[in-house]
Amino acid sequence: MIESWGFEWRFVELNFNALKMLAHPFSSRTEKFGMNAVWADQIEIALNSIPGDKIVYSFSNPTGGAIEAIARRNASDVKALIADGGPTGEIHQSMMSYFSIEKPVPSWPLKFAASLVSSYLLEPDLKNFCQKDLAQFPKDFPILSIRGWKDPIITPRQIDLIFEPHRHLQWQKLSLPDGQHLNGLRDFQTDYEAGVQKFLKNIIS
Repeated sequence: MIESWGFEWRFVELNFNALKMLAHPFSSRTEKFGMNAVWADQIEIALNSIPGDKIVYSFSNPTGGAIEAIARRNASDVKALIADGGPTGEIHQSMMSYFSIEKPVPSWPLKFAASLVSSYLLEPDLKNFCQKDLAQFPKDFPILSIRGWKDPIITPRQIDLIFEPHRHLQWQKLSLPDGQHLNGLRDFQTDYEAGVQKFLKNIIS
């Protein structure tokens, strides 16, 4: 989609390997524990390696790492953020949903334990860390938050917990009434593309 509109793009493949995460659980930049901070390292390295102005396009909870990476660099050459399906302001509840729907765990105690461990490894205080980072974004920084109203893993309300307190940001919603988790472009292509294209035109005009 992005390429068809004439944009250059770079895909940043984040490390989701739990064993590697346990071997190196701290950010090399900030010494902060957790996958969110490690993802922020990886995104920051990518942003530093790409010359010129950039727009970050992120998905689900790794958007927390993108927010941290942008804040670390004072949004110096990042002109906007498109956040599809996240991040969540209720990490444990979202992980419970994940282990109920995306990767079903057979019993409630195991599901609860998996959710607790995953939340801890990701960042148990993800909402507050995201809000601290967003508070450092420059005034009127543009953000497009894409959400499916029927998303059972990260709900619109959980996403709003992240962005709504920040009145200094120029953030807007692209709502897909029948959308679920990260299926917007696949299942609602016309509405999805129209919303993203309108946002991008305002950024580059």
